[in-house]
Amino acid sequence: MEQLLEPLDLKVRVVHGFSNKTRLQILECIYDGEKTVTEIVEAVQGNQSNVSQHLACLKGCGLIQKRTQGKYGYYSLRNETVRELLRLFGTLTLEIVQESACCEHHIEEA
Repeated sequence: MEQLLEPLDLKVRVVHGFSNKTRLQILECIYDGEKTVTEIVEAVQGNQSNVSQHLACLKGCGLIQKRTQGKYGYYSLRNETVRELLRLFGTLTLEIVQESACCEHHIEEA
C-alpha cells in the first residue's frame, strides 16, 4: 500500500514532472490533444525508451493520463488545470526574461 504524502511532498512530486526538458517537451506536445508514443517520440526527437520513461514519470506525477485502444496507448494532459499550469509557466517565463534583461542591463552599467 502506497504511503500518503504530505501536501508539500505532493507539490514536490508535481513540480518534479515539470523539472526536465524532455518532460516539458512531452507536455507541450500533448497540450492540444492526445498522442501516441510514436507521435511523441517524433515530436521531441527522442528515442522510444527514454520517452517511455518520461511518460511513466509524468503519469506517476499525476500530470498525464493514458488511454489504451487496441495495441496503442494514447497520452493526454490529465485535465485543464495542467493545461493552465503550462500556459502560466509560459507567461511567467516571458515576464522573467523581460525582467532579467532589464536587470542585466543595469548590472552592466554599474
